Amino acid sequence: MKNSRIILSIFLGIAGFTLPLFPQSRVPDILRGEVQVETEPLNAFYVQDNTPPGIQTIRRRALEESAAYFSAMIYGWSFSYDIGERARGIEENFELKPLGSIPFGDPSLVPTEVELRGIYFHLWSDYRLKDSQKRRMMLWRSGTVKTIQGLGSSALGPPKGDDDWFTFKRTALEDAARSAIRAALRSNERNRPKQAHGFISLAQFPLYGLAHGGLAVSARFLLELTEIVPFAAY
Repeated sequence: MKNSRIILSIFLGIAGFTLPLFPQSRVPDILRGEVQVETEPLNAFYVQDNTPPGIQTIRRRALEESAAYFSAMIYGWSFSYDIGERARGIEENFELKPLGSIPFGDPSLVPTEVELRGIYFHLWSDYRLKDSQKRRMMLWRSGTVKTIQGLGSSALGPPKGDDDWFTFKRTALEDAARSAIRAALRSNERNRPKQAHGFISLAQFPLYGLAHGGLAVSARFLLELTEIVPFAAY
């Protein structure tokens, strides 16, 4: 519990920052990020089979996770968000659709450093942007795009198989995107809107930790709102 409180205090301490990561007019040639992958099962539902994954599996997971975050930085997602309102019986609904992905084994993704720290395998990697990808990232740093911060969480449940290892992290990250957009709408709109649509991308690799028996994440995003539908329209 002590570690959980420390992790959450770090998250809350950085949640208010909305500074751009680099100048609006410049996109770097190379993106860089760090992921950490568990070398031992942390999920309590692995009681029946708590065999640690092999080093090749751990390495593959780290590379796949890195590719997922680089994809989210370059291409991002479109989103549709029904904000919901309990008093009117309107349920909240949030949907993300990826706009592109980096395939596993892309030669532009290069591992640069690894470290085994406790039960975590840390991987640093670089991704060299193609010209078309640099142009896409320029769009994320122009016009009405703003930087937002979000905290998300995911309960740990029974895994469905070896390919399910990233599900809980993805769920927590989507929750962070939802909470970041909700906070942005609350700060910009005098009245709560019914729906919002637009695009969102990762600004940098997210930071994960364990808290209250589940998975917590802090993530920074770039947001472009394309449509806000007020309740007055209904």
